[in-house]
Amino acid sequence: MAKGNKTVFVCSNCGYDSPKWSGKCPVCDSWNSFTEHVNRKTTLSGSEFKSLNGIDASCAIRLNEVSGYEDARIDLCEAELNRVLGGGLVKGSLVLLGGEPGIGKSTLILQTVVQLTGIRVLYVSGEESARQIKLRAERLSTNNPELITKNENLFILCETSIENILEHIKECKPELIIIDSIQTMSTEMADSSAGSITQVRECASLLLKFSKRSGIPIILIGHITKEGSIAGPKILEHIVDTVIQFEGDQHYHYRILRPIKNRFGSTSELGIYEMRQNGLKQVNNPSELLLSEIHKEMSGVAIASVIEGARPFLIETQALVSTAVYGTPQRSAIGFDYRRLNMLLAILEKRAGFKLGQKDVFLNVTGGLRMSDPAIDLSVISAILSSNLDIVINRSLCMAGEIGLSGEVRPISRIEQRIEEAKKIGFKQIIIPKSNLNSLGKNIPGIEIIPVGKVEEAFRQIFG
Repeated sequence: MAKGNKTVFVCSNCGYDSPKWSGKCPVCDSWNSFTEHVNRKTTLSGSEFKSLNGIDASCAIRLNEVSGYEDARIDLCEAELNRVLGGGLVKGSLVLLGGEPGIGKSTLILQTVVQLTGIRVLYVSGEESARQIKLRAERLSTNNPELITKNENLFILCETSIENILEHIKECKPELIIIDSIQTMSTEMADSSAGSITQVRECASLLLKFSKRSGIPIILIGHITKEGSIAGPKILEHIVDTVIQFEGDQHYHYRILRPIKNRFGSTSELGIYEMRQNGLKQVNNPSELLLSEIHKEMSGVAIASVIEGARPFLIETQALVSTAVYGTPQRSAIGFDYRRLNMLLAILEKRAGFKLGQKDVFLNVTGGLRMSDPAIDLSVISAILSSNLDIVINRSLCMAGEIGLSGEVRPISRIEQRIEEAKKIGFKQIIIPKSNLNSLGKNIPGIEIIPVGKVEEAFRQIFG
């Protein structure tokens, strides 16, 4: 073994490393998961990184001498992506964009960098050839083909070796780097194959060191596992500055950008896209798209005013209640927590006196979105009763409220934003918790506010 090389044993399940082999991982308790890896001493010195922007990060400096990043954000020309990042891409930051294969990660990044004609961008692909990337860029730019012909600042590099990529970076001198994907990259510092835990961790560490010392932002594209976590060790999420999850069901058109971690902004923001034939389109007003017009005279449909991240919007909840054919009632929920659905059904039976124990209940949140806002509770039970009683809910009425175990309608946060969104869409009435009247502070003209304290009061207002 060469001098300076070190043998470690790495858990293939969680990424924990140990100087000696063990039958059981002390972190994740998995058995026989340790594999032997040789970490070679790096041949990349800090001086190789300091020459690009003249930034010397090898010595200590005073905090008051460090320049801030307030004016050092890069506008990505994508309002939704800028919002999720906190106002743009911070120089010297390392961003990880994760999502399921085929969800649209590469499409989102490629259509974004094609528009950046004012800065030099290096797009490093380890999965596609340059011709494949060109064909996809042309498909995404069908409405404006001049973006590709006139963009002389977008460079494509098909390479998987980190050492070779860093050499090309010194020649190209880009202002933004895209790595697609981090699971295809490898370094000579580790003997394992590309995509292994050791390779992903070492490649990410090298790119982090380069990004911080050169001031060049890097966006990493990463896949997620079947369990929903980003492929590779959990430490990868600790290495990067920002982790963004690209979510959505491939059978629906909508995609959601959700920040999990952001050192330079809030994690409560949310970006919504619609997948189309020629790429992803930003959804500026999701309420209008998530509300269908074909269910105006159908029972089992209720409208909820919810907040996901920092954005309020109106969403449609649909329910179907029928008699259990086989004796054992079925419960099914799409876009809503199954356990919370069972709790709400128990509240309806115990507190409101509706017998649903021998009936099948199916619930669906439209658009393929998954709601975590508890304010959707009131619309869920209203849609269930509407289907059970076969009574149509007035389409000019929406609602927002969390349901407690005693049947009370509990207060919710940011009530003014919910009411303003309902008013903007055109709703005439909104049901809110009575406890929120004190925090409301003022009447909002143009929409009738109906406060309720119990589920019985809400049902009287909805069904008469």
